[in-house]
Amino acid sequence: MEHIQHYRPTKAIIDLQAIQTNVQNLSKHLHPTVEIIAVVKANAYGHGDVEIAQAAIQAGATILAVATPDEAVHMRNHFPQVNILVLGASPISFVSYASEHNITLAVFSTDWVKQAKEVQAASKPLKLHIKVDSGMGRIGVTSKRQLLELYTTIKKVSNFEVDGLFTHFATADEEDTTYFKKQVSLFRELLQSLPEKPRLVHVANTATALIKDTSLQYDAVRFGISMYGLEPSSFVGTELPFPLAPAFSLETELVFVKELKAGQSVGYGATYTAQEECFVGTLPIGYADGMIRKLSGQTVLVRGERVPIIGRICMDQCMILLPRAYNIGEKVKLIGSQGNDAISIDEWATKCDTINYEVPCIITSRVPRIYTK
Repeated sequence: MEHIQHYRPTKAIIDLQAIQTNVQNLSKHLHPTVEIIAVVKANAYGHGDVEIAQAAIQAGATILAVATPDEAVHMRNHFPQVNILVLGASPISFVSYASEHNITLAVFSTDWVKQAKEVQAASKPLKLHIKVDSGMGRIGVTSKRQLLELYTTIKKVSNFEVDGLFTHFATADEEDTTYFKKQVSLFRELLQSLPEKPRLVHVANTATALIKDTSLQYDAVRFGISMYGLEPSSFVGTELPFPLAPAFSLETELVFVKELKAGQSVGYGATYTAQEECFVGTLPIGYADGMIRKLSGQTVLVRGERVPIIGRICMDQCMILLPRAYNIGEKVKLIGSQGNDAISIDEWATKCDTINYEVPCIITSRVPRIYTK
């Protein structure tokens, strides 16, 4: 891999060993023939898709799942032989490319199949996974009639192949199983209505496969947020049979330290005013890097000690209140461990009133990903 020199001290450190540990631990708790689908959409949840995919494959994953055709093309350019599945909708214009490059597409519309048949120019078969909307309310067939109509339409096309059937559970990470069981019941009913079972049936994320119902492992399990060492919910975190290893950390360093007198202010709007003499450090990270303004007040670690972000976070910089005058170049940990303390992605998510999925995804590409193992 080409080495790129990064001059800016702000960086995300991605632990590839953590990814592999999570994949290997999942594998130990699956039935022997169940495949692992590594979900690497959205640049692998902000971790870096190519490097994460490589680590996951080395650890035993056999399929890569993405959300869009463009993500699939990017993956295929780096992984010529690995099975790739597009979980979201694909335009008709992508059909021939998908056929030629062995990219499996989600399908949920009879009209789409009829249009795709007219533009399919590749000699290789187009592999399709029928999406069942069992209660998520996004995309998918919702009844036996719709499923059988779609299935029959695909089977009539000589170079189209029904390779799989799948659904997505809306409440798999919640303790209450009422809605989950309704979705399971509908999916099983639809699956049984098919003349024959497709090669690859997959419905389970980590919570479904290991906590809710191991019979729902079917032929493959989709490994998403937990592959990155993050719990989809606090309930799942207490029920998983193995600990998750977080892969993502974020760090920078002090680029300036100044002494403030009582009455002096910091940042846009002068929202922070020193009540007494203090030291303030400047960090080269801001909302253009994904450190959104709502994180003002969040603590960071300097020499293992928590200190707060003060004032409004700027586009490229932010300021922290220091207990003493540190030297320029002092390492600052924003996410991850330093000394005897650690700041988790979940802590950031709570501060931002969101979920942990969102945090690594919004750390922009301006922050380089540095990979360790």
